[in-house]
Amino acid sequence: MKKALLCPVILVAFVAGSLLPGQARSQPWVRDSVCPDDNHAAFHACALEAASDFEAPRNAYGDPDLSGIWRRRAAAHESIEAHVETLDDNGGPSIIVDPPSGVAPMQPWAEAQRRQNRAQYVHHNAICRLDGVPLTMYMTGTLQFLQNADYFLVQGEEAHAYRMIRVDGSSGHIGEDIRLWNGDSRGYWDGSTLVVETANQNARAWLDQRGRFFTDEARVVERFTLIDANTLHYQATLDDPNVYTQPFTIAFAYRRADVDSWELLEEACYENNEHARARFFNVGYEIYPGITGAEARRLRSVWEVEEGETR
Repeated sequence: MKKALLCPVILVAFVAGSLLPGQARSQPWVRDSVCPDDNHAAFHACALEAASDFEAPRNAYGDPDLSGIWRRRAAAHESIEAHVETLDDNGGPSIIVDPPSGVAPMQPWAEAQRRQNRAQYVHHNAICRLDGVPLTMYMTGTLQFLQNADYFLVQGEEAHAYRMIRVDGSSGHIGEDIRLWNGDSRGYWDGSTLVVETANQNARAWLDQRGRFFTDEARVVERFTLIDANTLHYQATLDDPNVYTQPFTIAFAYRRADVDSWELLEEACYENNEHARARFFNVGYEIYPGITGAEARRLRSVWEVEEGETR
């Protein structure tokens, strides 16, 4: 079936990520920072140095206090790589800081699969499904962090996004046969940095609207570090040898909201939104089924054979 020219990412913005007319509101955040540059590579380099000079405030449990309302300074949900502004894309620099090229180190077969993904499947966020890790951390614009001695809670404004991360010292992940949208996340403190390790994702989410993907065997390690009272350095390393030639790291800034009364605005959205699904189905798109590590290895083997035969 020939697909209409209406790109799914346009509807993503309408269905699950935009305010209606008359609902516009300012989005204040603290601009004064030891690392004021929002260019992700520049911020990352600055933040790595600044972190060692800042003594993070502690909460009642003795842990670094990361709680508050935070605004992410990245539009990477459209593309984690550098991308220009278009009619349905805000544009922005790459959030990939390692490798320094800013390019996701996809294996050749996976790059071919990525192109097919974008043409064949609707982005999961357009039908209000969860975003997985690390996309949850840069899909929605504003996040709230809450914490106690045992849990670190992440709440987002969009598509009922939330994460409950155990930081009680427990180790090991849930059984290998259990796969979840946001996976199983376990956190621990490394000095003033919260380190979160995530496994057991169902791999039905993408990393961006360009169709970059990972398998259910992917491992993600995130690091949350305050570098001053109102700036948080976020970085995440994704390791999935089924899809990428090497682990790669993204990084960007969160800026604290500077209004004490600021609250998250719930952009109501219900999972598997039938009305949105119907729009996409009517123009030939399908729901992305996710991919296992075993399936990725099979596809890579087939691709390599076919490539060898054409040489």
